Amino acid sequence: MKKKYLMALDQGTTSSRCILFDREGKICSQVHREFKQYYPQDGWVEHDATEIWASQMGVAVEAMQKCGAEAEEIAAIGITNQRETVVVWEKKTGKPIYHAIVWQCRRTADFCASLKRDGAEEMIRERTGLLADPYFSATKLAWILDHVPGARARAEKGELLFGTIDCFLIWHLTGGRVHATDPSNAARTLLFNIHTMQWDPELLRLFNIPAAVLPEVKSSSGVFGMTDPHLLGGEIPVAGVAGDQQAALFGQCCFEAGDVKNTYGTGGFLLMNTGNQPIRSTKGLLTTVGWKIGNETKYVLEGSVFMCGATIQWLRDGLKLFRHARDTEAMATSVENTAGVYLVPAFVGLGAPYWDAYARGTIQGLTRAVKPEHIVRAALEAMAYQTVDVLEAMQQDTPFPIGSVKVDGGASANNFLLAFQADVLGVEITRPACVETTALGAAYLAGLGVGFYSDLDEIRSCWNAERTFLPQMEKEKRAELLRLWHRAVERSLGWAE
Repeated sequence: MKKKYLMALDQGTTSSRCILFDREGKICSQVHREFKQYYPQDGWVEHDATEIWASQMGVAVEAMQKCGAEAEEIAAIGITNQRETVVVWEKKTGKPIYHAIVWQCRRTADFCASLKRDGAEEMIRERTGLLADPYFSATKLAWILDHVPGARARAEKGELLFGTIDCFLIWHLTGGRVHATDPSNAARTLLFNIHTMQWDPELLRLFNIPAAVLPEVKSSSGVFGMTDPHLLGGEIPVAGVAGDQQAALFGQCCFEAGDVKNTYGTGGFLLMNTGNQPIRSTKGLLTTVGWKIGNETKYVLEGSVFMCGATIQWLRDGLKLFRHARDTEAMATSVENTAGVYLVPAFVGLGAPYWDAYARGTIQGLTRAVKPEHIVRAALEAMAYQTVDVLEAMQQDTPFPIGSVKVDGGASANNFLLAFQADVLGVEITRPACVETTALGAAYLAGLGVGFYSDLDEIRSCWNAERTFLPQMEKEKRAELLRLWHRAVERSLGWAE
């Protein structure tokens, strides 16, 4: 049977998605399913990894049924995933020993503060390109090993396995035969040396992590293993893996040094391809691995904004200001401005370039004249302001001029947001014809891994722009809006310390 499709499993923070693409990168079928978020304490965020696996398999089967795809017609599966989220499971049964601890979770803030006090952050930064922050995996893994009764002893005996979400999915997809991840995910754990491209023994000692729990690190594009034939009706190669933001960079065809994309997802993530050499940031950005294809590694600079689409979700589900996220554009454009309101969405601290785990969300400038529409507009504007902070840091860190930014993610459908983003950044914003670039990047990596695509040029020919937004705002107005934004940010810093 002819290979017609690439399957992308896009396991995100709030939902699991499956998309089937054709060779031209067009969507043939897609299904997504939200799953439960757990908040056991203030600042703690967890998922049920078993529910994630069930939801991911459910949408995969449904997506195949939707377009009548047979397993034999699927050339390969690509996996992309929420990064840094930690699962520890039993080697024998595949059952998690604790809920997955999500990247947003701040329970290890005090542990990270103690690492900084002890002077460990410089060594961490040098080897991993990351910071001693609760965002990353190692402190979450250490917490599970220390707080689940008997976990550490079982881990040292080789009875438990650790992985980020991609790794957990690969293990289950292959019927427990493959325990592996790729460098883009390994590089987010605080345990992986991005220069040697190996798990680092000194970092394992620092976090007290037994090497027995760690997965093998394979290239991002290439066959990891074959699916259990009972799952999808036949064996399909799992042949592409990348963390969600690196996958989106690949899906946007940002293959050259200096190429930039911004994803408006649960969080907001601005990434720049810096080529074959890592660039160390002096401005609070992260240096990390983009992908590894064959023996070639591409590095990126990244600015992570913790709350982006999640802020809109909070306004919808928490404050109940609207029923659907798509309503926000009409609400924002129904008022001329925010009436002086600034919303700083530091619900779980602030990421780049501030890195303050103790910052908390604020709404400032409230008067009796403020309506829900003003608060919604302020939330959308906050996404754009946070992106400006990251891009300015990126411009100071690199020699590459930034003339345009490619965008994707759910909120990139919002024309008000993108027009405002172009205005406050002062550069053009381009939205692609397919905004599902995270899934598309995973599919491209998988296709490349099995020879469905011959090279990057063939993939590049699939990319098309849908709309470009040009900056219209006067420089003086932009400067004043950003001055007030930074004033609002200052008031949110250190709140929970």
